[in-house]
Amino acid sequence: MLLRFLVWLALVRLLHGPCAVAAGKVTALIVFGDSSVDAGNNNNISTIAKSNFEPYGRDFAGGRPTGRFSNGRLPTDFISEAFGLPPVVPAYLDSSYGIMDFASGVCFASAGSGYDNATSDVLSVISMSKQLDYFKEYQGRLKIYQGEAKANETLSEALYIMSLGTNDFLENYYQSPRRPSEFTIEEYQNFLVGIAERFIISIYRLGARKLDLTGIPPMGCLPLERAMNMFSGSVCNEGYNQVAKDFNAKLQRLADRLNRKLHGMRISFANAYDIFIKVIDDPSSYGFENVGVGCCATGMFEMGYACNRGNPLTCSDAKKYVFWDAFHPTEKMYSVVADHIMKTALAGFM
Repeated sequence: MLLRFLVWLALVRLLHGPCAVAAGKVTALIVFGDSSVDAGNNNNISTIAKSNFEPYGRDFAGGRPTGRFSNGRLPTDFISEAFGLPPVVPAYLDSSYGIMDFASGVCFASAGSGYDNATSDVLSVISMSKQLDYFKEYQGRLKIYQGEAKANETLSEALYIMSLGTNDFLENYYQSPRRPSEFTIEEYQNFLVGIAERFIISIYRLGARKLDLTGIPPMGCLPLERAMNMFSGSVCNEGYNQVAKDFNAKLQRLADRLNRKLHGMRISFANAYDIFIKVIDDPSSYGFENVGVGCCATGMFEMGYACNRGNPLTCSDAKKYVFWDAFHPTEKMYSVVADHIMKTALAGFM
């Protein structure tokens, strides 16, 4: 009777979680990107872009900071659980996990990274080219663990997720004179799309066949950008939002083009922008009360080390907030995003 109850409880949890359980065959989640999906890789490199301290992770299981830039789980954690995989995707550089854990999901992402290697250089984080190197290393380890035939099946049936791009604009193009001197904003977008294309072709040649290419959010509505826009009433920077929309349209066209070009590859573009705008325009419909500032500290400027447990201004209930710090969403908002992506972009993989 106890065993039946535990099985029933597990099924109820999956069926009534933030995302519906997928019935299709997805063997693992393999994640590349930035802080939107970094599960803690930056804990293990020399960079100031870290979040492995309180109050980060205070709503994660056990209340522990993991290096995720949020108060709890990330979209990829929710998506993994929705496909019947483990409820958290482990960071590849986290020594507390091994290849047995990575066989069903692994994260190579690094907070502060971008498509452009010059973006990752800003905070000395893991570039996409290095993330690709780690993936190749992982493949070798997986083949030793599972055997070549089984590993090849795992890799071909896995869902690959790419989530990055915001840092390329906000931490690189708009902050450094180098890229603006080389590219107009449209040329830079095309430059990034070219990098994305080459990366996707690389993982395709390494066995990837299912890919979620995630667009960037309305970056002009991040609390930090609102705060920088205080003389205009702390409203969203619509110029930045237009750049995000234009870039997303280019990523969508890239996905369509590569679906025609790469035999057997299924690429779905996940439009994170639209769900963010819906929540920002009507937060109460999603159960939020505050959309303009983050929960941590003043919520206007703090992230990383500036968001620490010693600040008395940090909110008591992050579920009321869309953003956790001045740059990153709360676990609740991430669950909304994941649910939207599961019902739209990833529905074809169910």
